[in-house]
Amino acid sequence: MAVIGPRPALWNQDDLVAERDKYNANDVLPGLTGWAQVNGRDELPIPIKAKLDGEYIEKMNFAMDVKCFFLTIKSVISSDGVSEGWNEENEDK
Repeated sequence: MAVIGPRPALWNQDDLVAERDKYNANDVLPGLTGWAQVNGRDELPIPIKAKLDGEYIEKMNFAMDVKCFFLTIKSVISSDGVSEGWNEENEDK
């Protein structure tokens, strides 16, 4: 596993794996974070997520990895694109 690269699909995400095949995104090491994560995370529909993973593959270089790394830090701090595990009841606590 790499630090930057397409996030691994879950065991039940056959549709994501199939969509990523169109962009050769399953042919590289998966990463802890990637281009799709810094551009929407959980809010992205699968076709868009796969397309962004393919975009990363096309532009894959050190500069792109550095950009993903720092955008990941920004995204995590601001909780951009996180939808799972959040609800309004927890906001006031």
